[in-house]
Amino acid sequence: MKISIPLIHIADATASKIKENNFQKVGLLGTKPTMEMPFYKNRLKEKHGIDVIVPSETEREYIQKTFFDELFQGKFTTEAKKQFLGIMDRLASQGVEGIILGCTEIPLLINQRDTAIPLFDTLEIHAKAAVAFALSTEKSK
Repeated sequence: MKISIPLIHIADATASKIKENNFQKVGLLGTKPTMEMPFYKNRLKEKHGIDVIVPSETEREYIQKTFFDELFQGKFTTEAKKQFLGIMDRLASQGVEGIILGCTEIPLLINQRDTAIPLFDTLEIHAKAAVAFALSTEKSK
């Protein structure tokens, strides 16, 4: 199905920020579908040449459970923060240069002050890309 309105793909906007940092390999945190299905990872790899590493199966299960049992309920615990930071450190040990925070609740738990690993908050990136697009469209009228 084709649409006639502009579309800013969240993965493309995120890829632009990753490329601004000259990174080629990033970690991806999000819901299980975001981490496991190809719509995000493949787009970053095939369209932008960015390698994406996801946590282990056990870690993905933990993240998914934490989303539903805690984060989606508005609970942001010290233990969850500790576990997420540990997962991010393990991804960094695999050579990732930054971490994509691919779910809106993660930045409520973790922010850049918590880690030296560069973070890419997809909600913020996507919103800023939409505003930049709207402003550039308005100027061209």
